[in-house]
Amino acid sequence: MIKATNIQKYFDDLHVLKGVDLNVKEGEVVSIVGASGAGKTTLLQIIGTLDTFQDGELLLNGQSIRGMNRKQLARFRNENLGFIFQFHQLLPEFTAIENVCIPAMIKKTPVAEAQAKATELLSFLGLSDRLHHKPSELSGGEQQRVAVARALINDPKIVLADEPSGNLDSESAEQLHRLFFQLREKFGQTFVIVTHNNELAAMADRKLVMQDGRMNASNNG
Repeated sequence: MIKATNIQKYFDDLHVLKGVDLNVKEGEVVSIVGASGAGKTTLLQIIGTLDTFQDGELLLNGQSIRGMNRKQLARFRNENLGFIFQFHQLLPEFTAIENVCIPAMIKKTPVAEAQAKATELLSFLGLSDRLHHKPSELSGGEQQRVAVARALINDPKIVLADEPSGNLDSESAEQLHRLFFQLREKFGQTFVIVTHNNELAAMADRKLVMQDGRMNASNNG
């Protein structure tokens, strides 16, 4: 599902990723841990086609990312990838269901179909009575669940999460962690989660450790 080989990334003279290899199977939940500055978020952004790399090869769902132009990458991202960030990044002027529908609208999904799918997802996430509430009317945990629904609206093969529970209280964080595995069971998605939360990292099928721009080979199956 995800195959990264010898990924090299420089920011000017700073060598951030020093030949990272990563293999993630379909339906696997993989956590990536490591100290700040180890390169975790940079790697996640490269896997998500949000950032470029200078050398190496990246295959997502069997497709090579190298050589895709910006328009092709945007379309691939919209159709194949879902993103969950530490800060939910919901648009404050839109309701929960409207926020969830945005990626589907970009994909040109018919409005009725998008709204039906958004309603299904929000209901699955326990938010059936919050469809028409704006972010300011939702708790932090509820806002993050809306963001999860938004990430899933286009049925992505791969879901990438960057410190998804870092802005939540411990109870909401625990609920979100359990939710990832429920989603994997229901929808079969592949998850790559960058986190400092040791409990979430330990729940994953595999926990990988990054250090100084390299993947710790002893943890990378």
